[in-house]
Amino acid sequence: MKYFLIGFISSFFYLYSTYASTVDTVNVFSASMNKNIKSVVVKPDSYNRQQDLPVLYLLHGYSDRYDAWIKKVPSVKELSDLHDIIIVCPDGGFNSWYWDSPIDEKYQYETFVVKELVNWIDENYNTISSREGRAITGLSMGGHGGLYLAFRNQDLFGACGSMSGGVDIRPFPNNWDMSNYIGKQSENPDYWKEYTVMGLLHLLTPNRLKIIIDCGTNDFFYEVNERLHKELQYRNIPHDYITRPGGHTWEYWNNAIKYQMLFFSEYFKK
Repeated sequence: MKYFLIGFISSFFYLYSTYASTVDTVNVFSASMNKNIKSVVVKPDSYNRQQDLPVLYLLHGYSDRYDAWIKKVPSVKELSDLHDIIIVCPDGGFNSWYWDSPIDEKYQYETFVVKELVNWIDENYNTISSREGRAITGLSMGGHGGLYLAFRNQDLFGACGSMSGGVDIRPFPNNWDMSNYIGKQSENPDYWKEYTVMGLLHLLTPNRLKIIIDCGTNDFFYEVNERLHKELQYRNIPHDYITRPGGHTWEYWNNAIKYQMLFFSEYFKK
């Protein structure tokens, strides 16, 4: 019996190590910024079964980098396996907010993600290369990016989300060096409306995008998320909206990503 159990356990770990998700770190050249930019690509165990899989683009927050999700929430690898979804985590710079900056040509991160990176991923991995097989979300600055990029590129993404997202930047004119990339709010108010999620709601039509928004009630972005939720309701834009106790922390996002992955998995299955 002892040898049987040892053999069974050894076989279990062999199978798990053979079929568990794998993580690639890739360099993608950005012609718009003339530099290589790193991304993490998580491939689920089902990737090797010769089938095209959906892709979730998962964005990091302010001051972080491409490997933040993998290092701080290792369970994303298990979630990739559980839902059979490729996860791509691009480097969005220290504080790009995933914009194409109108005043700094070195910051063209919308172009990088939605054109250069998406095309590169589709060319180099077995993906469902249509909006029905693509979703995007993120935390904090990346939560803004998830909604901002999807609202502006609905031909590319069929679903999008935000976790503790800075979905309206206008109440924070002196924070996170945003004025370095879209100018001072007092001098460039149009940019501060054009480059924020709350300024893009006119682009939405009911049921065109599947949307999920999540923010803790103790988060400093809670009020702007509440306003976004109410404005979407007013415009009859269906969306999932989750709030629960919690702040702007990795503990909160470790939980939030589980809800979001389930949401996107259900979307991809349909």
